[in-house]
Amino acid sequence: MLQIDTWKRVVILLTCAVGLLLAMPNAFYGPVESHNDAVKAIELAGATPELEEQRALWPEFLPSGLVNLGLDLRGGAHLLAEVRVEDVYAARIEATWPEVRDALRGLTPVRREDAAPGALQVRLSDPDKMAPAMEIVRGLARPVQTISGTGASDLEVSGNDGVITVVLSDAEKTATDERTMQQSLEIIRRRIDEVGTREPTIQRQGSDRILIQVPGIGSAAELKEIIGTTAQLTFNPVVSQTADGSANAGIGNSTVPSLDEPGIFYVIETAPVVTGEELVDAQPSFDQNGGPAVSFRFNTSGARKFGDYTAENIGSPFAIVLDDEVISAPRIQSHIPGGSGIITGNFSVEESTRLAVLLRAGALPAKLDFLEERTIGPELGQDSIDAGKVATIVAFAAVLFFMWASYGLFGIFANIALIINVGLLFGLLSLIGATLTLPGIAGIVLTVGMAVDANVLIFERIREELLTAKGPARAIALGYEKALSAILDANITTFITAVILFAMGSGPVRGFAITLGIGIITSVFTAIFVTRLIVVIWYERRRPKTIEI
Repeated sequence: MLQIDTWKRVVILLTCAVGLLLAMPNAFYGPVESHNDAVKAIELAGATPELEEQRALWPEFLPSGLVNLGLDLRGGAHLLAEVRVEDVYAARIEATWPEVRDALRGLTPVRREDAAPGALQVRLSDPDKMAPAMEIVRGLARPVQTISGTGASDLEVSGNDGVITVVLSDAEKTATDERTMQQSLEIIRRRIDEVGTREPTIQRQGSDRILIQVPGIGSAAELKEIIGTTAQLTFNPVVSQTADGSANAGIGNSTVPSLDEPGIFYVIETAPVVTGEELVDAQPSFDQNGGPAVSFRFNTSGARKFGDYTAENIGSPFAIVLDDEVISAPRIQSHIPGGSGIITGNFSVEESTRLAVLLRAGALPAKLDFLEERTIGPELGQDSIDAGKVATIVAFAAVLFFMWASYGLFGIFANIALIINVGLLFGLLSLIGATLTLPGIAGIVLTVGMAVDANVLIFERIREELLTAKGPARAIALGYEKALSAILDANITTFITAVILFAMGSGPVRGFAITLGIGIITSVFTAIFVTRLIVVIWYERRRPKTIEI
């Protein structure tokens, strides 16, 4: 029978109302975006008159979720970076030298020799003690911390002619590569989030590459500055101070320049006592003279190492090194057990704030090589938006006209449902915080065309039922019932395709898949429920003896 229960009518109407309400902010994109930015800024830094004025641009009681615009619509920067995972091997081996030296100290004196990058070579003063020395060094190895590396050690130790060679095992290199990429992804994401950009795309490509797309940022150079600054903070013992930057620092040492003392270089031990990875917090502050500085705090392990070293080296200079430059080299005046300290230097307030941001975001585990970079201007994005609007409007108008010309009054019912369908689509996209790209607009245009497909099937079936001399009510009811299986079959297969595109694709392909998949859901809902409700309400009011489709 051509009836819909009252509770079903209420659910359908409420669903449409909620969907259209969620979509409404997109019709006022500029004011809502300014309101959202002001709310975030007030949460982070407190209210100001300007921010309060921006927040008042949109009522607080209304939804404020927006469909985010992608890189090709808003403009922004695109980078493809390659992570130098080999750098991490060398850093890991470098960190083992103090352990090896201290472990062998009670057996025989040792000295370090030149070796290829990623290898540590130690010569024993007494070659006859090679066997016990190798056992001691092998005892420093640890199990590889991965499922696939179970049973493997992180170090491979070999010896010949009184020289012990230590390298990372293949299993540890594989595990290190994975950790390095995951850490790089997380740190890049945190750094970009710190500067408040909208909906960045940060994803791994291949074994050692990272794709970074940030809408709304000024240029690729600005994005590189945010990402590429490694902010590798280390605390190293000072061997000596010199005015000759090219002097041989010796094995295990390096010569680095002073940041705020031109012409001064420090010879420091390469192996750091503490690294920036053990920082848990860094904040801009001021030193005792009122100059800009950065205060920091270590985690438990960093605080213990920092405290032990300061207790054993009171009176010795200690270099704070940031990205291969000594920003401060104070003498250790006393034991510092708490793991907290302050970095002073020739900073401005802006520089100290930026340094604190970079340190909070963490140190990149390896250098990045930027293989590809593009800047997309906002005017190009606006052109894309305008072109997308034209395509959508043309498609929308053509479909509305076709449905009216083909099915008359029932075509108008389908057109009303189509408008509601587009509203529901944008409402769901806003609810999940989806990012709209040019392929996403293509998905919406395709959805507009597909949305009436179900109605076409229903209306044609009603026509067939009317030819069998059934009454209008019976013909409409059978039309919806008998067209349901064809509608579900067609849309389920398309939805499966959208799921596969989302799972296997990346970037723009996934954007297309999201809009297509959500569009299918809203299209089926409006065709089966919304148009039927409209037809039922019309039929109950008019009670026509015959209908023409």
